[in-house]
Amino acid sequence: MNILILGGGGREHALAWAVMQNPKCDKLIVAPGNAGIAKIAQCAQLDILDATEVVEFAGANAIDFVIVGPEAPLAAGISDRLREAGFLVFGPSAAAAQLEASKRFTKEICDAAGAPTAAWARFSEAGPAKDYVRAQGAPIVIKADGLAAGKGVIVAMTETEALDGIDEIFGGAFGEAGAEVVIEEFMEGEEASFFVLCDGETVLPMGTAQDHKRVGEGDTGPNTGGMGAYSPAPVLTDEIAAKALDEIVRPTMAEMARREMPYQGILYAGLMIKDGQPRLVEYNVRFGDPECQVLMMRLGAQAMDLMHAVAEGRLDTMRVNWADDHAITVVMAARGYPGAYEKGSVIGGLDALPETGRQMCFHAGTAEKDGRVVANGGRVLNLTARGATLAEAHAAAYAMVDAVDWPEGFCRRDIGWRAL
Repeated sequence: MNILILGGGGREHALAWAVMQNPKCDKLIVAPGNAGIAKIAQCAQLDILDATEVVEFAGANAIDFVIVGPEAPLAAGISDRLREAGFLVFGPSAAAAQLEASKRFTKEICDAAGAPTAAWARFSEAGPAKDYVRAQGAPIVIKADGLAAGKGVIVAMTETEALDGIDEIFGGAFGEAGAEVVIEEFMEGEEASFFVLCDGETVLPMGTAQDHKRVGEGDTGPNTGGMGAYSPAPVLTDEIAAKALDEIVRPTMAEMARREMPYQGILYAGLMIKDGQPRLVEYNVRFGDPECQVLMMRLGAQAMDLMHAVAEGRLDTMRVNWADDHAITVVMAARGYPGAYEKGSVIGGLDALPETGRQMCFHAGTAEKDGRVVANGGRVLNLTARGATLAEAHAAAYAMVDAVDWPEGFCRRDIGWRAL
């Protein structure tokens, strides 16, 4: 098969790596890709938000199967246009992608489906939103309604933080994503990520992970897109996963089908778990980043077979085969992230890193310049390893971190601390 992956981050490098393990893959193109992806696949410069350009490119390159990595092309309807043109696609329609593209939409679906989640209210003006915060008190969660690249969420521990967050969102910090705010009850507990494959009818759990959103050790400092992750997540026991499927995921999928927007792709349910009871924090309509990296490291070649089965609507014939192992990924980011950071610093030591089924450096924000790899984003590298135990994987991942020569980068040294 000729396969096209849309995207250019660490998630897409991990997807490309897993797809390349599968003998069914004859040719792989990743658009736009990055310096790491270019070592294993062909990269193409393509505007992945331009449906016409993507469809023409897929046709010209005899593509059999398209995997959409990030949320923005899904929300823009890229998968719809590809399907209309006759291509097999892994990724939901624009209508179904509203589960990530609109916090309000998700809350309405949860209410209709009876899925347990935080109490909420939505506002299109700052005044009433602030009145609501003053009435509710803190801690409280303020969210930009639309897509904000994982950054439009303010977990306010004080009323002042909440009021400032409202000003920030309505002040344009997140662009169009902040035209409305959703304000939610603060949920206590431990957060984990539950990944479920859906083909419009069948629902099949794909795995669990836990990521570290805050920039500082001990889960301190501002939220980021994710500073590291590990899989499986011990807090998400089989019993809790079954509860989440029965009480949250399946009712959501049934409600989506009832509204004639059946869900097809990977559904990432962010869960808050307290006293054995899961509640939904949010849905994402694509693999998490960096959770995808640990899932792909553990799944290998079967990941492509599972995604292909979703696209063809035959998920009921599939099963996920998990080894009894663990994986961890550590994000190396540019100093200053998630605030202002500089691009262009040279990264050394990469050629000496292992590239095996047990250890990989997935590139997130890199580019090649004059034959050298340079930083080209906030989150830049994902040092990923698997082991028989989490401690073994942890040691292997941090050995890779220590072999990277990049003074302008930093990482958290405590990824996996909850489970360790």
